[in-house]
Amino acid sequence: MIIETGRIVAIENEGVWVETIQKNACGSCKAEKGCGQRLMNKWDGHPAYIRVLLEGRSPANYQPGDKIQIGISDDIIAKSSLIVYMIPLLGLVAATSISQLQFANEAITMSCGLAGLLLGGLIVRWHSWRNRHNSRLQPILVDDTKPIHFYQSDENHQHVAN
Repeated sequence: MIIETGRIVAIENEGVWVETIQKNACGSCKAEKGCGQRLMNKWDGHPAYIRVLLEGRSPANYQPGDKIQIGISDDIIAKSSLIVYMIPLLGLVAATSISQLQFANEAITMSCGLAGLLLGGLIVRWHSWRNRHNSRLQPILVDDTKPIHFYQSDENHQHVAN
């Protein structure tokens, strides 16, 4: 599980909005000068806002400005990264290959490749929008209280509540 510390900026009935500065990636690898994450943080400078579900906890226990730890499962990050990177690339490669076979014109092939990349990006955006309320994909609060809706797979691959 990847754990990040953040500050509560807003409280809702079902969750809290947490402001984070993504610094876990910075300093943890050897690619300091070639790191895209570090470059984006320096260039953008804006923190990320993440909605974290309370999972049965009382919103009265939290106040804006409180520091909390949030976590997200490693497998969710791996699967999400695969979707975000691979779908646009597959769209690019598929559209480029088909247009090259169909038209054999470099300008048309490049245009179709760009269109395939953009279509792949739109598919990722749609998938993200469609799963925005999926509690399995949301970050969780990391504290001494065990989340109520935390699921774990057993040997039969059935989901069993802890």
